[in-house]
Amino acid sequence: MMTLPRPSFTASQALGAVLLTGYVLMLALNLPGHLSYDSLAQLHEGRMQVRETWGPALYARILGAFDSISPGTGLYVAASGFLVTGSLLSFRQLRRQVSWAAVGLGALMVLTPTLLIYQGVVWKDVLFANLALAGFACLAQAARVWDAPRRPWWALAGALLAFAAAAQVRQNGLVAPFFGALALAWIAYGRGWRSSLAWGLGGFVATLAVSMAMGALSQPAQAGPDQAGSRGVRIVAHYDIIGAVAVQPTLPLDVIRAHDPVAEQQIRHRATALYTPERVDYLGQDDQIGAALWGLPNEVVFAQWGAILTKHPTAYIEHRWDVFRWVFATPKIDSCLPVYVGVSGPETLTTALGIAPLMEPSDQALYNYSTWYLDTPLFSHVFFALVALASAGVLLWRREAADIVIAGMLLSALAFAASFALISIACDYRYLYYLDLAALAGLLYLAMDPPYGRLRRRLR
Repeated sequence: MMTLPRPSFTASQALGAVLLTGYVLMLALNLPGHLSYDSLAQLHEGRMQVRETWGPALYARILGAFDSISPGTGLYVAASGFLVTGSLLSFRQLRRQVSWAAVGLGALMVLTPTLLIYQGVVWKDVLFANLALAGFACLAQAARVWDAPRRPWWALAGALLAFAAAAQVRQNGLVAPFFGALALAWIAYGRGWRSSLAWGLGGFVATLAVSMAMGALSQPAQAGPDQAGSRGVRIVAHYDIIGAVAVQPTLPLDVIRAHDPVAEQQIRHRATALYTPERVDYLGQDDQIGAALWGLPNEVVFAQWGAILTKHPTAYIEHRWDVFRWVFATPKIDSCLPVYVGVSGPETLTTALGIAPLMEPSDQALYNYSTWYLDTPLFSHVFFALVALASAGVLLWRREAADIVIAGMLLSALAFAASFALISIACDYRYLYYLDLAALAGLLYLAMDPPYGRLRRRLR
């Protein structure tokens, strides 16, 4: 009986080819990158080594470093995108086999706006997601060879650097290294709880230290101490005070009224008229509101904020729930900047950078392509949260070498999304990009070697 030759092209190789093709396609369609106002502002900060916004200093420094090698953002987009591609490619080493189902899923993934378009947008949200994914990919490699004669220091060092940078790139980015530390503690648990505690706690402290050093070194010398974090907290406090009053018009503002009765009236009558849970930006339409809010001392604002949290929690929770619903469940996707293409920003910035504002036909084509997905689950954070939750559940049940690390990644993405219940100030779709990317990555990992046999045995 004649036997057919085994195919020389394995599923693992096919998946590698698909992911690399997707990466090249992303570059071909998006280079030198799409830039919004935030992108241009931080590129300008990085190039000129100044502080002009409250964006992360490290992100500006990274953009500036790539810009110094090759002017613009093309090289940065290529490097940032390869963090994702390289991480997904490395997943193949974590499993005994790679299924052809994973190849099909990979082909679909690289064609989604999540990978095809978003990876070409110069946003800190995208880089944060890429760094977090790379950190967990490195940690998974460490888990794979943890019991080998030599400790996987290269993988641990990669995870440390990726997590440390991620924690600086986004204000709430610390959630990724926290879950990374939990995963590391699990990896080391085989040698006892003391080893587990030492590796988990030690890894987290080391990541914090390196992250703080990155932040300090990224701050331009002439800029003084970084005030971005405190300014961000202050904006959240403003939004919560106004939102609580909008929800409950009779809510007292005793602390603010005692300090500045005019400011209290501005908040109660002018600010609440412009308030919407969709985004805080609408409040900026009235200069008098801004002057009243920022004219108040920190201690007054935070005291009033605290009084609302403790004495009027219902109003606060109702406001926060509405804001979170907009960023997580997004009732009206078109109002929340689901995708961004082209270059647009103030003339002062574009002129200073030598970058012309434009929307090329190829950019418009990309945008039109993205609209095919707008009313599908692929533009739904709720859908990706369910995918992440289900995938994490299967991995925690299977509990093989790298499974807990990938589950940690998925749980960190869910926790990251949940943190916006407290800090969200706008519904921009990009804010929860990490959730979408992690869910796709976790699903691909699970599809490489699905636990069909174990499930059948369990169901018998």
